[in-house]
Amino acid sequence: MTFEIPKTSYSGKIRETTLGTGDKTITIGGETAYPFHLFEGEMPHLPKIAMEVWDCSPEDWAEAALEPFTGVTDDPVAWAKKCIDDYGAEMIALQLISTDPNGLNRGADETAEVVKKVADAIDIPLIVWGTGNEDKDTEVLRKVAEVCQGKNLIIGPVEEGDHKRIGASAIGYNHTVIASTPIDINLAKQLNILLSNLGVPDERLLIDPTVSSIGYGIEYAYSVMERIRMAGLTQQDEKLQFPIICNIAKEVWKTKEVHLANNELNMGDAKKRGILMEAMTAMVLLLAGADVLIMRHPEAIKLVREMIAELTTTK
Repeated sequence: MTFEIPKTSYSGKIRETTLGTGDKTITIGGETAYPFHLFEGEMPHLPKIAMEVWDCSPEDWAEAALEPFTGVTDDPVAWAKKCIDDYGAEMIALQLISTDPNGLNRGADETAEVVKKVADAIDIPLIVWGTGNEDKDTEVLRKVAEVCQGKNLIIGPVEEGDHKRIGASAIGYNHTVIASTPIDINLAKQLNILLSNLGVPDERLLIDPTVSSIGYGIEYAYSVMERIRMAGLTQQDEKLQFPIICNIAKEVWKTKEVHLANNELNMGDAKKRGILMEAMTAMVLLLAGADVLIMRHPEAIKLVREMIAELTTTK
């Protein structure tokens, strides 16, 4: 008797979203089955990785994370170009660290000019990520949206408290929105509804469920992402049928394990430890349903790309 693998019946489909403009746009989403369940449905667009760039020079990065970007960390444009030219970046994620009110507190006009310089210098999709401070993000991201009109930036995090102001700017200046909520499927759905009611097109919306590093509560993020995919694919919940983006770089590289010296606490080589923590975190979230990952270390990215190829190659 021939064994047949039991198959789940899917009634829904993840929406497709096109990021960026020009010849190097990227389309994500479109899945008709759970992540990498190619025996049950289709995964027409493989998950994409955005390489992280900061708008100011990092002061507290682990040595292993700084090493690949020596000489460019004080220039976001040069940094972004290095990611593309040396490491084959498919997307760039510009983290607006300098706008943090508890840090440099850089103003909206100055920040918008930096973003525009990066956007003008690259031809791949650009993610622009604020600090999570609603008042400052509203001020900064609205100005960024205006200055970069028509470039289809991917702007976030957009939260319930600032969704009207940032969302309206994204609509008016033709950008994509990252709907960010704190590890809760009901809050994620609610924010998607609010943005839809505001007028954000379905094809211009990504879900950020908020994630963490492996070893730091990632099981909660995994569970929420898994439930979002289940609702979208098997329960016909149209408000949860959006691609998912995970900003993992900062979460992984702020953990104490990546800052411990070689063999401290018998944990082995520090560089290898950090790379593996980022790669393992990325793979866990890919298996939960991530469509876009924001990552930092080129070697971790290489490992994840190899695993994606392995999981999607027909034997």
